[in-house]
Amino acid sequence: MANHTSPNGGSGTAGQFPASYAAQLATEVTDAGGRARVVERFREQGIRLPTFAELADPTLIDPEVDTALVDVDPDFADPLNLFRVHWFNDGRGGRTDIPEHVVLPSELTGTPAKVVVLFGNRFPMIGAHKVLAAYSCLAPRVVSGQFDPTRHRAVWPSTGNYARGGVAISRIMACRGVAVLPENMSRERFEWLERWIADPADVIRTPGSESNVKEIYDACAELSQDPTNFILNQFSEFSNHIGHYEVTGTALMSVFEHLRQGSPPGSELNLAAFVAASGSAGTLGAGDRLKDEHGALIVAVEALECPTMLYNGYGEHNIQGIGDKHIPLIHNVMNTDVIVGVSDDATDGLGLVFNTEAGHDALREHLGASSWVLDHLGHFGYSSICNVLAAARAANELGLGPNDVVMTVATDGFEMYFSERERHLAERHAGRFEASAARSIIDQYLTPDARSDDAPHIEVLSDRGRDRIFNLGYYTWVEQQGVPLEDFEARRDQAFWDSLRGLPRLWDEMIDELNDEVSATFV
Repeated sequence: MANHTSPNGGSGTAGQFPASYAAQLATEVTDAGGRARVVERFREQGIRLPTFAELADPTLIDPEVDTALVDVDPDFADPLNLFRVHWFNDGRGGRTDIPEHVVLPSELTGTPAKVVVLFGNRFPMIGAHKVLAAYSCLAPRVVSGQFDPTRHRAVWPSTGNYARGGVAISRIMACRGVAVLPENMSRERFEWLERWIADPADVIRTPGSESNVKEIYDACAELSQDPTNFILNQFSEFSNHIGHYEVTGTALMSVFEHLRQGSPPGSELNLAAFVAASGSAGTLGAGDRLKDEHGALIVAVEALECPTMLYNGYGEHNIQGIGDKHIPLIHNVMNTDVIVGVSDDATDGLGLVFNTEAGHDALREHLGASSWVLDHLGHFGYSSICNVLAAARAANELGLGPNDVVMTVATDGFEMYFSERERHLAERHAGRFEASAARSIIDQYLTPDARSDDAPHIEVLSDRGRDRIFNLGYYTWVEQQGVPLEDFEARRDQAFWDSLRGLPRLWDEMIDELNDEVSATFV
């Protein structure tokens, strides 16, 4: 078995990373017995793992795999669907040359800058981009032999979509996946889990909602007492950040290059910023890539009802997909430039506007929205709407113009929130949504002179601001979760994050070796 050279020129993991992170970032086999059982299981199930390079650029995928995928339902637990865990899907089983996206018009965003949104509901099995995060977290553990699908239960702590992605990949690997998520998440999430999980005990509902991440951690701490439970914590697995840096970052750059090539002569586009709600902070890793390649600013977003980064605050909210009251370990805080707060009143209200006939009528009449724009609004779930609002507000705060591009992602579509729409209709509008209510919401959140209370809640970070947010993570990771102080502090230096950049290449070598050893007939 080959020896893999680490990104900083060393061998293996010894001395490469802080001790508490070394296992999850291994670049060599650490459990030969576990890896041998992985090979056996994958041979039985006909599993081949895609490399990170293939997910970043699907044209690298073996043409025989592409041919076989034609007959595979993207929503089925088929091993070949691992080769669809990328941004280049068309949502119907085919593949696109450029990730599907929309450039929102200024009439809708209230900013002259170009707000570009990639569609996360094109991902297979779960219709959300978190399946990429789940694969990114599990694949390195599998190829190193640490995760043994014949022995371990994969435990996926989440506020919803990551757990679903993890369960889907667990099914493909014929092992048990355990979803740990707050009990107040949308009904659609739990209905999906009921279809994919055989044992109801493998869905663990923790108290609260988006803002109750510690309760998720507490449940995982209890589960970890059983050595057969393997916790894959998206908030602290650096491969979540790495996967988005490598795969999502590349997808975003391909869209930007497509737009730049299609722009009129003399209107050179500038990739000014990347925007993403914090959540686990994994998606923000794509911003690190865009900053490295294009100098883009990184804008992190949170719910105004729980303004952890802006005000060290607390509270409850309904922007599903954002876990808060803490700073994720994998958030590169010292590379973040802007913080924006968005209220769940905005996302709840615009969820109605974007997904009702009355709302569409009001957008046409009030903002002149075209049919092609209206056709895309159903691709925005609550956190996606949050990202779009934050992108527009950040663009205006930064004084960006028509040649500036602000990129973000729609993490999932509204199909995950129809039950929430009905609840909001009943609670706020007596079950009936009329044109006057739609116009009021549009005036409050979408027009250039929007009157929303959350519009001023934005901070362009100084070094002091970054230090304040970084230090807040101490209480979760050092005091509660036991990360050694020196390992926690290592993340303050960009050299630590730079040391992660070569890992996908090394993991890809290990994936190729595993696939060769399995030697199964995949297609």
